[in-house]
Amino acid sequence: MKHFSEKVDVGSLELKDQVVAINRVTKVVKGGKNLSFSALVVIGDGAGHVGYGMGKAREVSSAIKKGIEAAKKNVLRIPITEKGATIPHAVTGRFGSGSVLLKPASEGTGVIAGGGVRAVITAAGIQNILTKSLGSTTAHNVVKATVDALVQLKRPERVARLRGKSVEDVLVGDEKPAKKLPGAAPGGQA
Repeated sequence: MKHFSEKVDVGSLELKDQVVAINRVTKVVKGGKNLSFSALVVIGDGAGHVGYGMGKAREVSSAIKKGIEAAKKNVLRIPITEKGATIPHAVTGRFGSGSVLLKPASEGTGVIAGGGVRAVITAAGIQNILTKSLGSTTAHNVVKATVDALVQLKRPERVARLRGKSVEDVLVGDEKPAKKLPGAAPGGQA
């Protein structure tokens, strides 16, 4: 499913890059073997902007530079809640055979994530989140699935406007009241 997000002008952002994976690639040709490197790079400003890119070159440093340039072309804006610096709701992102589950977490939880998911989450500036990588463990698929999940996030203001309700109604509506068991005593004692 394609989700469209507004493109961001990267000139005004202070982006930090993080190399997620470096692959050595060998191509067999008539005269021998051609050696090159591919680098998967994630960039972000730590305040809701994140992007990823891949670069390929004969040298590692050139591959990383190309990856950073490709990542700058794919920077997206991610909604982060003010309270708790987490995501607004749970979401699952998919790419290829990899899928990533992202769940909001309470204040003080930290980033519970590994590998490519952690790189994307920390670059975006999310501080409290629970994640689980399902399916493929390939760094490329995991990073792309994580970005897909982040793109699917909706701001509470937008959801409220679409439903014709106030933001408070949307946020309160997500919290389900505790179920009362039939025949239970009013004080909760048996």
